[in-house]
Amino acid sequence: MKNDLLLRALRGETTERPPVWMMRQAGRYLPEYMALREKYGFFERCQTPGLACEITLQPVDIIGVDAAILFSDILVVPQAMGLEVQLVESKGPVLPDPIKTEQDLQRITIPDVHEKLQYVFDAVSLIKKELDGRVPLIGFAGAPWTILCYMVQGKGSKTFDEAKAFCYTQPELAHRLLHMITETTIAYLKAQIKAGADTVQIFDSWGGLLGPGDFENISLQYIRRIVTAINGEVPVIIFAKGAWHSLESMAATGAAGLGIDWCIRPEMARQLSGNDITLQGNFDPAKLLSPVPVIKKEVTQMLHAFGNRRYIANLGHGILPNVPVDHARAFVDTVKEWEYAPVNAN
Repeated sequence: MKNDLLLRALRGETTERPPVWMMRQAGRYLPEYMALREKYGFFERCQTPGLACEITLQPVDIIGVDAAILFSDILVVPQAMGLEVQLVESKGPVLPDPIKTEQDLQRITIPDVHEKLQYVFDAVSLIKKELDGRVPLIGFAGAPWTILCYMVQGKGSKTFDEAKAFCYTQPELAHRLLHMITETTIAYLKAQIKAGADTVQIFDSWGGLLGPGDFENISLQYIRRIVTAINGEVPVIIFAKGAWHSLESMAATGAAGLGIDWCIRPEMARQLSGNDITLQGNFDPAKLLSPVPVIKKEVTQMLHAFGNRRYIANLGHGILPNVPVDHARAFVDTVKEWEYAPVNAN
């Protein structure tokens, strides 16, 4: 592979500089993406391998990131399990028949992922071919708790109160659903890896809604199962936004990398997670709306704070749609111009 910085950083090897990519890097801030969005619906973009490939490669070609991440959506998993998922522009995801009861649970299955999600694996194979070894390809899935949030709430929410209430009032049902999502996710990620994904990230976007005890019981125990099932095949990155209280427990899962958001200092994240795991993050996406000189200064400060090993530069969450392209490029270029000081062998 011509540029394997990301994989070397995840393995804990010495790198000349940190690798850099951005969550949601294939998305609405790019005019080239918006041109395709005008022509094709969201699921059409996901389910057409040629389109998914084109979108995945855009930030590699335009911004110069050190990794490609598959263009898809975490909600293809509930879709494959038998729930209808609508993506309403400017409103977000809607699942018109959410899971509330035992009867509802009977409506969903642990699917054959090749039967339901083959379009994803075809896209992964095509992307790998088109990348031609330029940079690694990141596959991904949502964490079971985050997927449950949508399957139970039926739509996006700031609190996911109905999803939490479901877990608290019907724990047996909730854990059965979490088990089904976990089994589906393991098969889904294994198939992405077989199709060519070089590493995978588990997105627990709503992990931070849970306190430490609930996070372990409702989220992390299922993430741990996924990591255990695919460990040894490729490195795994866990990103649980807002769940900094459990960095130590997440580091103990066997994952190779931990994504962190901007609400924790890099030094504290390093202290909590230990020295044997790669940290990824943690630039505030809204700071990309600052003037370019400010972005460069702030990124440089971030790079200093993370130190010179086991680090991947990224945002602390997805890039915002209103970020100017040259600001995104300034973020990436500042990292690429950075060089680690030589490590003294003595």
